[in-house]
Amino acid sequence: MLSAALPWNVLSSQVGVGVLTEGWTLETVGTEDDDVRTFRTAVVFATPFASIPVVQLGLTGFDLDQRDSGRITLQAENITATGFEAVISTWAGTRVFAVEFNWLAIGA
Repeated sequence: MLSAALPWNVLSSQVGVGVLTEGWTLETVGTEDDDVRTFRTAVVFATPFASIPVVQLGLTGFDLDQRDSGRITLQAENITATGFEAVISTWAGTRVFAVEFNWLAIGA
């Protein structure tokens, strides 16, 4: 059985979020050392993919308080053909004021 091959599509952009972004709470200190604080932001693709793409994130900048260790994670979750959710997390005494990241989506 033969099927037509779909061309690869590649989309990318840069995102910046921080204390001026609605819902940002990563600048506050957790109540316990293992208290994970998370911020989620939706990324919508300029043009949808025909199927779910592979998404790669790259942390390109951050603003952290220097009084404690720098702790930060960045993950892509809930990936669909139309977008994904970027999840930024920190824990313990780390205070995060801003995060910048690039994303790259590849798919059909």
